[in-house]
Amino acid sequence: MQKIKGTLIPIGGNEDKGLEDNEMYTLEFIDEGILYHVVKEAGGVDANIVVIPTASSIPEEVGDNYLSAFKTLGCKNVSVLDIRSKEDSEKQESIDLIKSANCIMFSGGNQSKITDKIGGTTIHNILLDRYINETGFVIAGTSAGAMVMAKEMIAGGSASEAFIKGAVNMYKGLSLIPSLIIDTHFIKRGRFGRQSEAIAKFPSLVGLGLAEDTGLIIKNGNDCTIIGSGMVIVFDGSQLTHNNEKVLQEGTPMTMANLTVHVLSNGDQYDIKNRKVTVLPIEAPFI
Repeated sequence: MQKIKGTLIPIGGNEDKGLEDNEMYTLEFIDEGILYHVVKEAGGVDANIVVIPTASSIPEEVGDNYLSAFKTLGCKNVSVLDIRSKEDSEKQESIDLIKSANCIMFSGGNQSKITDKIGGTTIHNILLDRYINETGFVIAGTSAGAMVMAKEMIAGGSASEAFIKGAVNMYKGLSLIPSLIIDTHFIKRGRFGRQSEAIAKFPSLVGLGLAEDTGLIIKNGNDCTIIGSGMVIVFDGSQLTHNNEKVLQEGTPMTMANLTVHVLSNGDQYDIKNRKVTVLPIEAPFI
């Protein structure tokens, strides 16, 4: 297996405290503590950071939001690549931005838009190549931008129909880290059931449920360190002794026996390949 040299930072999202449900009033926002880690991993405030708001229905506003947030941290070289079609992903100016970036930041919104407009294009291939082969290259993403990092991607599903077959909708992601299935806004939106069904469908993969204002720094395509103020729920289906997902009809309650679940928080570590947890001592400082 080829060693991965780049870094992934999937983040669980953290909506602005607007009173409206419409995206116009609840722009995705990442706490400065999380963004600090993104900037640090990318090489510091001089890093060339490219924000891609493709998932959003209001990309200009979201792009401006990130420009302001990164500027607050002292970043000097931040730009927005507003990709709205597959054709945009083949433009030379888009390709040049991706080639020159130290960090790519995918925004929240609808993760399927990222796959539809970027998946299989020249810039997707460049992202994969640079992530695999370049030390210090960072791909970060919040909410939809985190979920699309997987190969088997959660595209939607009902939290209220938890543990009922058909509660989760799957789609293809960008395959940056095929060993994972990533879900976001995990605690606030009660997504335990749909991630469980996703792992029932793909029991050889590891499921990660990211709370808001919480993320992972993933090195070597394997070694995960939790950052942020919330928690990460890890779903390991490798030891399932009963899994009836394949034989059930849609709408039927599911049975899963011996599903391993870990609850991890800031500074804890997870080894994906070996399914191994390393927790910080209780007295350890917050990172």
